[in-house]
Order: sequence, then structure tokens, then C-alpha cells
Amino acid sequence: MRKSDNPIKSLSEDRRILQQSILFAVGFAALQWLVRAIEWGASLNLGVFGILPRTFTGMIGIITAPLVHGTFLHLLSNTFPLILLLVATFYFYNKIALEVFLWIYLITGFWVWVAARQAYHIGASGIVYGLAAFLLFSGLFRKDIRSIVVAVAIAFLYNGMLQGLLPNATQQNVSWESHLLGSVAGVFCSFYFRTSGEVPTLVTENQVMMTGNDLSNRQDHTFSTNSRFTTSDYQYTYSSPEKERQKNQTILLKTKEEGDSSIASEI
Repeated sequence: MRKSDNPIKSLSEDRRILQQSILFAVGFAALQWLVRAIEWGASLNLGVFGILPRTFTGMIGIITAPLVHGTFLHLLSNTFPLILLLVATFYFYNKIALEVFLWIYLITGFWVWVAARQAYHIGASGIVYGLAAFLLFSGLFRKDIRSIVVAVAIAFLYNGMLQGLLPNATQQNVSWESHLLGSVAGVFCSFYFRTSGEVPTLVTENQVMMTGNDLSNRQDHTFSTNSRFTTSDYQYTYSSPEKERQKNQTILLKTKEEGDSSIASEI
């Protein structure tokens, strides 16, 4: 999955990323269950914290609507796909996952506020559709083996979601607008981030043969890649073996990534 000259270290890194992905997904789902439990236990109606399109007070729903669900069955139907899709997003696209999640979260809510019918829209189904669309179309836009495999798996598991993109006369209480606009947000993010989260080509663990005496025995270089919410620092080192100093020099490229902010702690 990730190249390394130390298989044990690589396996440990994968395990750490997977654990953080699960922690974020389960934590976000637990927050939704907590909100629903409080609503049920205190006999409250938190539907007013949904998105009410084109009203000033309804704008708060852009933030709060995904945390509110009408019934326990409604919440349960969103929980398992949400956890699975969040884990997949944060594991396979861990360097950009937080940005993707926040963009889908906010864009979907805003578009629903702008364009949906006049009713309170609640639930996290828009995020579910957005994440599924992101994973599916990332395979099409990136065209690397890993992304394609993930996309095929998502298409196989969630092909039945297509029927939720259009209005259904028998399910007037379903916010198909959230499904549709969430999917559009996911497609947008998959295209916008199609080249993000990739390690620069210089930062790979391999050996390159060069000739000449213009390299010193050792040179250290550091450069950074920045995005809206994450910063990654890479360091690579030139080293020249003594035996081949005159003719051939070997460049050993090593990576050191400082900071892994792929997992947020504020939710």
C-alpha cells in the first residue's frame, strides 16, 4: 500500500492510519447518537436545527443538520454506511481526507439551503452520498490502481443509492435534494483534489545512478507542501559512496514526513 524499505515500519504506519480512521468515523457517529439520545431522553424536537432553505435562521442547519435525525431508524440507516465511507476516505486518502470531509459537509449544506424545497432537512445522508461519490469518481479522475479498486468496491456496494437521487412520490419525507447535492459535492471534491495527497516524485525510496564529480558527499534538503488545513515537510539526502566517488555517484532519497494531520481532533 505504501512503499518503505522497512516492511514492519510500513505495516505499523498503515495500522496507525487505519486506527485513526476508525476512531474519527466512530467518534463522529457517536456524536450523532448522543444528540439523538438527548433529544429522545429530554423529549425535545431538534428538527428546528435542520436546514430551512433560504431563511436566515435556517442557515444554522448547515452545521447542525447532519447531527440531527428524526428517528432511531433514520439514524441507524445512516450510521453503518457513514462509518464505512469515512474509514475508507480517511484511510485511502488520509492526507486530504479532512479537507474533503469538511468541503462535502459544508458545500452540501449550503447548496441544500440555497436550492432545496421549503422544509426542514435533517440527517447525514447528504454526507453519505458525498463520500460515496468522492470515492467512486476519484478512481475515474486519478486512474491509479488503488483508487480504481476502491471505486469499483463502492460501485458494487452502493449501486442501490442511485434511486435516492430523484424525488419519490411515496417518500415525501426523504430529502432527495441532500442526496443529489451531496453527490455533486463529492464529484466536485474528487475532481478538485484529483492530484492532491500524492508524495512528490523526488521523495521516493529508490536509487538513481549519476556520473560526474559535481556532487558533494552529502547534502540535505527540505521542502514543504501546503494545503488549507495540512502541511507536510519532506527531507531527502544525497550520499556518495567512497568507492565510486570518481565516476558513479549514488543518490539515496529518503523521506521524512513531519506531522500527520490527516485526522482531526476537534470532532
